[in-house]
Amino acid sequence: MATVLYRLGRASFRHRWVVLILWIVVLGALGGAAAAFKGPTSSNFTMPGTESQRAIDALKQQFPEASGATGTIVIAAPEGANLAADANKAAVLGLVQEANKLPGVVGAMDPYSIGALSQDGRYALLTVQFTNRADQVTKDQRAAYEATGAAAEKAGLRVEHGGEVMNHEPEVGGKEGIGVVIALVVLLVTFGSLIAAGMTMLNALLGVGAGMAGLYALSSAVHLTSTAPVLALMLGLAVGIDYSLFISSRHRQNLVEGHAPDEAAGRAVGTAGSAVVFAGLTVVIALAGLAVVNIPFLTVMGLAAAGTVAVAVLVAITLQPALLAFAGRKILSRTQRKALAEGAAHHSENFGFRWARWMIRLRVPVILVGVLGLAALAIPAAHMRIALPGASAGPADTPARRAADLIDQGFGPGFNGRLALVVSSSSPDVTKAKAGEAIKAVTGTENLLAATPPNFSRDGKTALVALIPKTGPTDAATEDLVHAVRTKLKTVGGADFAVTGQTAVGIDVSEKLSDAMPEYLLLVVGLSVLLLMLVFRSILVPLKAAAGFLLTVGATFGITVLVFQDGHLGSLVGLDQPGPLVSFLPILLIGILFGLAMDYEVFLVSRMREDFVHGDTPRQATINGMGHGARVVTAAAIIMASVFAGFILVDDPVIKSMGFALAIGVAIDAFIVRMTIVPAVVSLLGRAAWWIPRWLDKILPNVDIEGEKLREHLSTEPAKEPVSV
Repeated sequence: MATVLYRLGRASFRHRWVVLILWIVVLGALGGAAAAFKGPTSSNFTMPGTESQRAIDALKQQFPEASGATGTIVIAAPEGANLAADANKAAVLGLVQEANKLPGVVGAMDPYSIGALSQDGRYALLTVQFTNRADQVTKDQRAAYEATGAAAEKAGLRVEHGGEVMNHEPEVGGKEGIGVVIALVVLLVTFGSLIAAGMTMLNALLGVGAGMAGLYALSSAVHLTSTAPVLALMLGLAVGIDYSLFISSRHRQNLVEGHAPDEAAGRAVGTAGSAVVFAGLTVVIALAGLAVVNIPFLTVMGLAAAGTVAVAVLVAITLQPALLAFAGRKILSRTQRKALAEGAAHHSENFGFRWARWMIRLRVPVILVGVLGLAALAIPAAHMRIALPGASAGPADTPARRAADLIDQGFGPGFNGRLALVVSSSSPDVTKAKAGEAIKAVTGTENLLAATPPNFSRDGKTALVALIPKTGPTDAATEDLVHAVRTKLKTVGGADFAVTGQTAVGIDVSEKLSDAMPEYLLLVVGLSVLLLMLVFRSILVPLKAAAGFLLTVGATFGITVLVFQDGHLGSLVGLDQPGPLVSFLPILLIGILFGLAMDYEVFLVSRMREDFVHGDTPRQATINGMGHGARVVTAAAIIMASVFAGFILVDDPVIKSMGFALAIGVAIDAFIVRMTIVPAVVSLLGRAAWWIPRWLDKILPNVDIEGEKLREHLSTEPAKEPVSV
C-alpha cells in the first residue's frame, strides 16, 4: 500500500494543475447536484418492528385522518382571569375557526367541547390535526400555523404554538465556526508558516465541502434525519484537518532531511498517507458498522458521516500533494528555509522526547493514576439514562419550548408526553366494546392521570384513546407506565391493542438502542484488536489499545452524564434543562471514538515499532515514537477537539451534547490514554510488546503501514529527476 500511495502522491505533485482542476470540477458538479436534488430532513425517528411503529403504520391505513402530525396551541388567560369569560371564550373559539381553515389541516378540536381546559380555567389546549407527517408539512403550512392567534393575543390572551408540527431542523450558523478559527491558530503555531496552515485548512474545507455536497445530492433519495448532516459536517471537518496536517507535517520533515519537493511529497503520502488511509478506514468501518444494529435512522447517520470521512481521505492523498506543489518550499517556516539554504541541519529534541522519558521514568505511578482516574470518571455512567428528547428539552427561546413550558405550567408535565392507545378490530361494535374494556383495564395504573373517551375512525373499526401520564415524556416513571399499560392490555384480548405516540416511540427507540449497545461495543473492540494486530504484528499492543479505548469511552460517558443528565456545570455549556442523553449518542460515540482512537494509536505506535524493528531498544523506540509523533498528535487532537467543541455553541441540545461528548472523548483519548498511558505501558512491556506467534504472523497479511516495502523499493529504484517548484 505504501508504494502505491507513494506513486499516487508523487504523480499528484507533478500534475498539480490537473488534480486541482479535477477536484474543482467534482466540487462544482456535486454542488450543482446538491442544489438540484436536495431533499428535506426529518426529526422523526422511526423504529420498524416496535409496537409503537406498527401502530403508526396501521393508523395510516385504518385511521388516516389521525395519522398525520399534530399541533398543540396553548392558550393562557392573564393571571386572575379565566377562559370561561365571554370575551375570552369568543377569542378562543375564533382561534379554533382560524385553525380549521389552515392549509393541510384536517381539523381543530374545540377545547370547550372536549374538556381541554385546566382545572382553574386559565389554560386551554387546542389540538390541530394535520394531514401529513411532520417532515411532510411544508414551510408555508408551518408558518401559517405559527401565525394563528393574533386576534386572541389582541384580546389579552397568551398564545403559544407547539406539537409535532413544530419539530425543526437544527440550525448550524456561524458560532460553531470558532472551532475552525482555533484550528487555524493551532496550525499556525505548529507549522510556523501562514502558507502551510492556510493550505492545510483549505484542503480540509474543500474536502468537507465535497462530502457535504454529495450528501445533500443524495438526500432526495435517502431519508436523512436532521442530525445526520450536522454529524457529517462535524466529523468531516475534524478528520479533514487532521489528515491534511499529518501529511503536511511528514512532507515538511522530508524537505528538511534534504529530499527534493516531489520526492518529499511522494514519501509523505506513502508513509503518513498509509496511516491516514488506515485510520480513515477504521473510522469508516466503525460508522458503517452501525448498520449491524439494524436501526434505519442510525444506519443513515453512520453512512452519511462515513461518506464525508472517505472523501476527506481521498482529498488528503490526492489534492494535498497537489497543493504542496503550489506551496513549494514556502511550506517550511523561515527558520527551516534558512537552515536548508545554508545546508545546516535543523534538528532539535522537542518536548515529545522529554515527555516520553518522564512517562517511562514514572511509568508505574502514571499507569495507576491514569487508569484509576479514568475509571473514577466513568462511575456516573452507571446511572446513565437515554431517551429521545421532546420539546421540553429544546432551546429555551423556541416556540415549541415556550409551548411545552406553558403546558407544564397549566396542566402538568404529563400533557407533554401524551400516549396514544390504538384499538382496532374487524367490527365497529367489537372495537367500541373493546375500547371501553381497555380504558377500564388501564384506569388506576400507577402514574396514569387520565384516559380520554375514544375517538373513532370513519368506519368505526379503529379507536384512538389518549392516555395522559402524570410525569414528563423522558421521565423513568413514564417508561414504567408504558410497560404497565401494555402488560394490562394483554389481558383484555378480542382486538388489536397498541400504545404509540411520540413518547412511546422514544421509549421503544431508546430500549432498542440500549439493547444493541453491548453487541456493538463487542464488535468494535474485537475489530480494533484484529486491525491493530495486522498493523503492529503484536498481541499485547492491540489488547492494550482496546483497553485504552474502553477507558476513554467509560470516562467520556461519565463526564457527559454528569453535565447533561445530572446538570453539574451545565451552565458552562449553555444547558438550561438537564435530562437523559439522546438515545443514539452512546452508540454513535462508541463508533466515532473508536475510529479516532485508532488514528492516534497508529500515528504514535507505528513509529515505535518501526524503530524497534530497525534495531532500537524497546525504551529508545518508545522515546523516538513519542518524540516524532507527539507534536503532530497534540496539534491534531487540539484541532479535532476544538472543531467538536465549537458545536457546543449550537442551541439545539442534541447537537450540543454530541459536540461536548466528542470533544471530551478526543481530549481524554489523545492526552491521557495515547500520550500518557501508552508510552508507559509499552516501555513496561519491553520486547514482549512486539511478540507474536510465528504461525499467526504468517497468516496475517502485511499492510506495511510503516513503509518498509517502500524503503526497499526506493533503495533499488534509480534516482528520479526532481521537479522544480
